[in-house]
Amino acid sequence: MYKQIFKQIKKYNNIVLVRHVGIDPDAMASQTALRDSIKLTFPEKNVDAIGNGTVRFNYMGKLDKNIDFSTINNILLIVLDTPDIKRVDMGDLEKYDYSIKIDHHPFVNKFCDIELINDKKSSASEMVYDLITNTKLKLNEEIAKTLFCGIVSDTNRFMFSNSSSETFKCISNILKEYPFDITKLYKEIYKRPFSEIQLFGHMISNMKISDYGVGYVKIGSQTLTKYNLDTASSGNLINDFNNIEELLVWLCATEDIKNSCIRVSIRSNGPVINKVAEKYNGGGHNLACGARLSSFEDVDLLVKDLDYVCKKYIESSDIDENY
Repeated sequence: MYKQIFKQIKKYNNIVLVRHVGIDPDAMASQTALRDSIKLTFPEKNVDAIGNGTVRFNYMGKLDKNIDFSTINNILLIVLDTPDIKRVDMGDLEKYDYSIKIDHHPFVNKFCDIELINDKKSSASEMVYDLITNTKLKLNEEIAKTLFCGIVSDTNRFMFSNSSSETFKCISNILKEYPFDITKLYKEIYKRPFSEIQLFGHMISNMKISDYGVGYVKIGSQTLTKYNLDTASSGNLINDFNNIEELLVWLCATEDIKNSCIRVSIRSNGPVINKVAEKYNGGGHNLACGARLSSFEDVDLLVKDLDYVCKKYIESSDIDENY
């Protein structure tokens, strides 16, 4: 399939790359790294990575301005890190002549002409690295750094179960070819403004825990305004709850005024949660996913469903029921 994808990239002079709504480091990294690789390989092509971004990820490159589709035609669309057509950011498929999906989430629905899906991969960034190294697409140190950041972020520094021997081989190959200072990149990935640490304190102070170990916190727009942060900030803190003993599942629900919804990031230490997320206009991995809700009242329904999943998980597992 790598050859099929490369054939289409080579064919089209106008290429647009998009990813899922609610940008995260892997989505950003895979999108900008593949854009930069295509540009490096084919300097004459018009290649744009578009969507709603955040300045906190600018160390992985910047997104391009939105495109005036009335002025161009014959466009190839590449969708990264997105299993569900409903979650594509600025990806109106009717505007494009051909489309390719590259994704590491469990399959949800088919919406592209070519779909490269592998839910055993750690990240979309790892899949982009595989695409580059198995075709004539070019790689340089800056692209390698971006892919490194995407892989590190989506594996939570290789602590998640999606970190495989292939993931470590990928990282090893990158560092063997480009022996850059990884400590500098770690600082970029994990440094935070003091206001975000204050928000984390607010989240800890206001988190509630259900009967069967679902931790949840609701963040209103007033709270984001108080700390001068955007909606991505709370979602980026979600992994920091990973080691709280009392939690089986935890979520952060953040009010998104701009898009008139409640954005929810969900993580798990065991129970499979993505099927519940799909019920609430979301989806993702078995233990890490997201959803978009209409109101905070819907969050209560989501917590109730997750609590039931945790209850069943406890009943079927040899774990302490003291949640």
